[in-house]
Amino acid sequence: MARKSGPTVSQEEFYPPANEPEREGARLLDLDVEQEPPFLRVQKRVSVRRGSLPKKTVTRLTWAALAMGIVFLCGITVAALYHYGERSWRFRIESSDDIEISGLQNVARSQVMEVMGGDIGRNIFFVPLAQRRAQLEQIPWVESASVMRFTPNRLKIEIHERTPVAFARVGSRILLTDEVGTLMELPGKKKYSFPVIVGMNAGEPSSTRVARMKIYKDVVSQLDSGGARYSQDLSEIDLSDPDDVKVLVNHSAGEVLVHLGSSNYLERYKIYVTHVQDWQQQFEKLESVDLRYERQIVVNPDLQGPMKQPPLSSEAAKKAMAAGLNQRRRHHRGPRRLGRACLVPEQ
Repeated sequence: MARKSGPTVSQEEFYPPANEPEREGARLLDLDVEQEPPFLRVQKRVSVRRGSLPKKTVTRLTWAALAMGIVFLCGITVAALYHYGERSWRFRIESSDDIEISGLQNVARSQVMEVMGGDIGRNIFFVPLAQRRAQLEQIPWVESASVMRFTPNRLKIEIHERTPVAFARVGSRILLTDEVGTLMELPGKKKYSFPVIVGMNAGEPSSTRVARMKIYKDVVSQLDSGGARYSQDLSEIDLSDPDDVKVLVNHSAGEVLVHLGSSNYLERYKIYVTHVQDWQQQFEKLESVDLRYERQIVVNPDLQGPMKQPPLSSEAAKKAMAAGLNQRRRHHRGPRRLGRACLVPEQ
């Protein structure tokens, strides 16, 4: 039987050439070299020199040192300027011409200089401004004050004076008072047209005066409401008893004391205005009228007479007349004739 022929295999396939193993071995060797892990290689170490502080810390220390240097230089500069300002003659108040004062009407310049005069010859930076302001506001006419320094050697003072609203009878003197009851001397150069408040005392607390002036303001505002201007007829307002406000009214026949109570001043005063002519014809002398009661009016109730005030001294009377006090007293009030108390039904 014939042998089936097929593909033949050469001898080289079973026995490679002599140099073939070397190439294969070289190839295998190269593969081994390429696949060798890196950590097995011996690497040369490079030494690195490091500082003792981090870079951020060094930067911060540098800026801190720079800031301290700037602060030190500023301190030296301020100390030098302070020493110069303290010693230099340029900042010394030489005379009263270096003190400028504004806002004076009733306050005399001499009163201000009594407070500020001690600062003449002093360095302007050593004048206690707050203390001087408080001293100026102790002057009765001064409501508020401001004291400012201007280099090199000038002081400026601004005065805001109080506004008087009435005369005040205090003992044997006539003074002026503002809306909170502060008592002020008469200026002597200016005239006013105010009623005289009776019942204020020099030694009473300021809270009591504030309460009295609140009543006074209420009385005047009510009597003048609606354009009536009844307060122009009053020469005195007695506030000694808050529950019985009394007003002294001027008339051609004399002055009449009117009791208005503690409220409804305008309504009660209108009753007086409506009936005063009838009462003057009915009674020989109309001295006073009490309007405090609801449905009755008492004519001439002050049988004991009004409480007498101490007489004014001649000097006080002259000052009061010069300030305009006599403008509201059209007729001299002499001794009162005591009348009989009568009840008149309210119309």
